[in-house]
Amino acid sequence: MEALEERIRNCQKCPLGKLRTNAVPGAGSYEAKVMFVGEAPGYWEDQKGLPFVGRAGRLLDELLEEIGLERREVYITNIVKCRPPNNRDPTEEEIKACAPYLDRQIDILRPKVIVPLGRHSMTYILRKFGFEPAPISKIHGKTLETGTLFGKFVIMPSYHPAAALYKPPLREELQRDFQKLKALLG
Repeated sequence: MEALEERIRNCQKCPLGKLRTNAVPGAGSYEAKVMFVGEAPGYWEDQKGLPFVGRAGRLLDELLEEIGLERREVYITNIVKCRPPNNRDPTEEEIKACAPYLDRQIDILRPKVIVPLGRHSMTYILRKFGFEPAPISKIHGKTLETGTLFGKFVIMPSYHPAAALYKPPLREELQRDFQKLKALLG
């Protein structure tokens, strides 16, 4: 994983590589049972080279704490590893350039649960494992069992924590999704 993270830090596969301050490979435990996949780094993530360190990251930390987990026990990454300008949504080309890195991270970690946070990561993860994406408002908190050569695991899409910062009623939805995650983990 460390070698892969170093390749990500040096990547120039798309124009974002020239615009970034830092690539953001991911962070957390390499033995994590849960992998969170966001969409793309924001300003603070780009500055620090770490995922989810801004306001959305603080909310993610609170949600983890509510279910008895700490950041160091999970692995957190994004589908796109460099910040798009002005925090715009990642393009299909950027997702395509970064997706092999995410695929390899999944293969190395072999998590029991993958939690895509937001519609872009949800769409990619669901399609990768043969599911048809639906609007995140319809599919968040639902569990989909799938597998690879390495065994079975569960995909449980959820809203991106940033969505709850802009639409506070979504925080309750996120909290319910995280309670479902806690139940999945036993």
